[in-house]
Amino acid sequence: MANVEVILLQRVEKLGQMGDVVKVKPGYARNFLLPQKKGMRATKENRSRFEQQRVELEAQNLKRREEAQRVAERVAGLSVVVIRQAGEAGNLYGSVSARDVAEACTAAGLSISRSQVELEHPIKTLGLSVVRVILHPEVSIGVTVNVARSPEEAERQTRGENAPPEVEAAVPDEEPSVA
Repeated sequence: MANVEVILLQRVEKLGQMGDVVKVKPGYARNFLLPQKKGMRATKENRSRFEQQRVELEAQNLKRREEAQRVAERVAGLSVVVIRQAGEAGNLYGSVSARDVAEACTAAGLSISRSQVELEHPIKTLGLSVVRVILHPEVSIGVTVNVARSPEEAERQTRGENAPPEVEAAVPDEEPSVA
């Protein structure tokens, strides 16, 4: 099938900037760009209408980007705790998904949807992970997700302690030998 031309109404990562005319697969245009108002078909009428509205669209985009930057500055270094059950080796009995991260961020005061959370793969182990949250197509922040079995364990992980206290007590203090 032939690619279709689309005018981008906002910046789309790995595709182009606002106003660019790009060729994409028909399904990508039909299922993602057009329904989410990120683009419109590049017909002669739409091109002329876009050029008439370009200044207004750029002003709206600039305003939204500035708001997103203010929010990013306000919540810089945000860290959220997600409590999950896990085995002895630290593997979760499930995983932490984008929805879980979005709910934890909302509880911490950053109102986002799960589509704004970018996870390369679900979190399946205990510990600290940095997750990218996209506030605007041009503004994103890193949120530290602390996955633990309990709030006490989350505090220890935040301080940088890895082993639970009962394991630390069992390890004898030895001087390292130089051979």
